[in-house]
Amino acid sequence: MNLNPLRRKCFLKQVVDISDAKVSSNPEDTLITYSLGSCIGVSAYDPVCKVGGMLHYQLPSSKQDAPGGTVRNPLMYADTGMEIMLKKMFSLGAEKKRIKVKIAGGAQMLNDNDFFKIGKRNYTVIRQLLWKNGMFIDGEDVGGDAPRTLSLAIQDGTVTVKSRGEEKTL
Repeated sequence: MNLNPLRRKCFLKQVVDISDAKVSSNPEDTLITYSLGSCIGVSAYDPVCKVGGMLHYQLPSSKQDAPGGTVRNPLMYADTGMEIMLKKMFSLGAEKKRIKVKIAGGAQMLNDNDFFKIGKRNYTVIRQLLWKNGMFIDGEDVGGDAPRTLSLAIQDGTVTVKSRGEEKTL
């Protein structure tokens, strides 16, 4: 009979707010973002150096907000937010060719007869940005009309999405 007490690892949730990004190389961290409606949550993970990042952006392009000017919160946008998150990941040893990208969100949350199409525009722009940078989406849960929660375990790169009481791994 083994009398040694069980030792449990304490995993730390690092919450990524709306218009926010976090990057970690701590295997005990889990990056998590809530309330992904028309917003997109992007998880990026380098399985070799075990560096992960998560971005929760609201709008497709910073150029819409501040043409020729300064953007107040660059993490609000896909273009500037991805650039910032990836640079931080690269500074921790991640390499673009190894990064696995998984996304969630892009829902149609407003009953606007598909007028604004923010969710669809957010999804289209992230696909274009990644493609232009030689990166592709390795898993996704997008569209529909339900909010989502996205999480990334830094220890092994597991990405999960929760929506309407169900959880799945991407």
